[in-house]
Amino acid sequence: MTVALYEFPLCEKVRNYLRLEQLFHQLDEVKFATTEFQYLYFFEVLFDLIELIERLDLRTDFVRDIDAQEKNLVYWSQHPDIDNSALEVALQTLHRLTHEIKLNKKLGSGIREEKFLNTIRQRFAIPGGATSFDLPSLFCWLKQPEDVKKQQLAAWREHLQVVDKSIQMLMSFLRERGRFTPAMANNGFYQGNVEDKIELIRVKCDNTKGYYPVLSGNKYRYGIKFMTLFPEAGSTGAVADNLDFEIACC
Repeated sequence: MTVALYEFPLCEKVRNYLRLEQLFHQLDEVKFATTEFQYLYFFEVLFDLIELIERLDLRTDFVRDIDAQEKNLVYWSQHPDIDNSALEVALQTLHRLTHEIKLNKKLGSGIREEKFLNTIRQRFAIPGGATSFDLPSLFCWLKQPEDVKKQQLAAWREHLQVVDKSIQMLMSFLRERGRFTPAMANNGFYQGNVEDKIELIRVKCDNTKGYYPVLSGNKYRYGIKFMTLFPEAGSTGAVADNLDFEIACC
């Protein structure tokens, strides 16, 4: 059985964290680019990241969430079975992140000062805009030696490191708040209550049966409905069978 993991945020902040996390994963997929089209994909993802970071007040969210995590770790330090060495490493990492964030009045500001990126960024918003006649400077850059391009990719990526590290750390803490437990969707539907501080619902299910979960709800309760990937004509696509799955509330 192939198991698929679906994650559903219950607040706008976590929704933005997940989007940023995915974009960083996509960026890492092309950090070893070798073809011109792979480099173009790097720029597309990079500019999506920059745009999202510009629109969000990440600095405030990061400082607040990291402070909350530090308090949680200090609380857990009183537990007799806690791994003190691992706890100390986590606390030091959080302290470093807080220091880096506070040094940056505006996260990612360094990359917005990169002249070359600024000259090509606007064209990437146009479908098919990254052509040699639209962006001769980019076409020239693509013809530079590989080591030169790799160094510049690494330098641009470095401007966003504090955001990437913060997202990795905070999402790791968030996911660790919930443990997967077995559940049953009667007639393809499952309902649960939203307890205090739950910000993320994670669902594991069989990915070979041709169905997937969708989540809806409010701050009090949520519902998970399983839908068929290729519904028959005239069908709503909702699964009518009882389905076993696993769920974690984080």
